[in-house]
Amino acid sequence: MSSSPPTINGIFVPNIVPYDPKGRIDEEELRRIIHWVGDKGVTGFYPNGSMGEFIRLSYEERRTVVRIVSEEANGRPILAGAAEANIELVLEMCNYCADLGCRAVSITGPYYYKLTQESIEAYFRELAAKSPIDIVVYNIPVFANEISLPVLERLAMDCPRIVGTKDTSKDMGRFQQTLHTIKRQRPDFSVLIGWEELLCAGLFMGADGGTLSSAGVVPEVVMSLYHAARAGNWEKAKQLQFELLDLFSLMVGAPNFPEGFRTGYELRGFKAGNARFPLSPAEQGLIAEMRSKLACVLAASGFPEAAGECSLAKSKPASMNVDAIVQAVLRNIEAAQSQ
Repeated sequence: MSSSPPTINGIFVPNIVPYDPKGRIDEEELRRIIHWVGDKGVTGFYPNGSMGEFIRLSYEERRTVVRIVSEEANGRPILAGAAEANIELVLEMCNYCADLGCRAVSITGPYYYKLTQESIEAYFRELAAKSPIDIVVYNIPVFANEISLPVLERLAMDCPRIVGTKDTSKDMGRFQQTLHTIKRQRPDFSVLIGWEELLCAGLFMGADGGTLSSAGVVPEVVMSLYHAARAGNWEKAKQLQFELLDLFSLMVGAPNFPEGFRTGYELRGFKAGNARFPLSPAEQGLIAEMRSKLACVLAASGFPEAAGECSLAKSKPASMNVDAIVQAVLRNIEAAQSQ
């Protein structure tokens, strides 16, 4: 008798999709990103999430992204976004991801139209009955219909194919209730956090891991936090959580999400290309200002490759000590030059 697949746990990276000068997917750069992030020790990958702007890609482009990530994953598990406009396309993507060997697919509540919870439950029940691959229910109410906790509990109890949930509601109360209500009844059900600000607290309360956009920009920080929490070193985890907050706040606060994170990738040495959605002149100015601040914080966090774009004359985040940033940047530059 075959055993069930293990619970999905660890840190999965929702990668950006880089574009070439003609606005097409830059396949070579995408491969380089996945290879680099994998070498940093992340658990797995999460293609076609919000960070990957799946809604701005064609269906064929989404398939291309999953294929490239699967080819470069080097055995790491893939939790692939499979949110589509209707059940038929979702199931088509589920079959495609299953054929590629993905561990599971992540599916949001239906988006655009406002639906009742009864309709949402029926939607996921049909998917669970027909999908050839495990499903993680993705609750992200800012972009899609919220999936209520009672609905999620019934789905978890009744549908073996639904193996977990990713929560990006930013609601720590709901997240704890998910753990308390579902995890104790079904211990193998994976509960993943999707919001960086709650990572340390989520892990403390029993989260299995997370899918975190910052893990593509600073995988070193996110994985150190995760491993510290798993080892019970909560003082170190708390320190790293605050470090991550400084980085995350700048990127998530930038105009036209996920442009702040795309800027982060560029500061780490990648070519993101131009966004598929126009930025106004004022937004371009805000992005440029954020870029300089982010470069300073990255350099202060031990990533000297960003130091060259740190303009210390610009204003700094209120929570940061400017003198400390200056000294840290200088130390890291000197260290890099001495190697």
